[in-house]
Amino acid sequence: MLRFFSTLFLVVAMAGSAFAQGLIVKQAHGSVAETVDKFTAAVEGAGAKVFAVVDHAKGAMSVGAEIPPATVVIFGNPKLGTPLIAANPQIGLDLPLKVLVWDEGGKTMIGYTDPAALKDRYGVAGADKTFATISGALGKLTDKAAGE
Repeated sequence: MLRFFSTLFLVVAMAGSAFAQGLIVKQAHGSVAETVDKFTAAVEGAGAKVFAVVDHAKGAMSVGAEIPPATVVIFGNPKLGTPLIAANPQIGLDLPLKVLVWDEGGKTMIGYTDPAALKDRYGVAGADKTFATISGALGKLTDKAAGE
């Protein structure tokens, strides 16, 4: 098992810069829990749906481990996402959208995959307006949660 996690860590470390290129990350004011609460309220206030909230630190505690606070919020607007999935079902790997809120050395960070990276990754033709709408919404929602 240790060998598996060592290998996994090495793969993630080597791929880190590649993943980071497609991420948008902002510093938030407040704790991870406060930022998650602000974000979920902003999502619901915008008429989108929060499908799940995954607390990684709580999951780690369930196996006797401890990690800094890290929470994923899975959310979306089926009106926007459904046509993208119909055009290329593989985009369902990244939809619904996800935002990660985490503690990084005492600072609360909020990040998400840049919709332009999703557009490039899945090559959904004719959906420029939809991706622009998603990008604008993610920017506004995360700014609101970050306290900007």
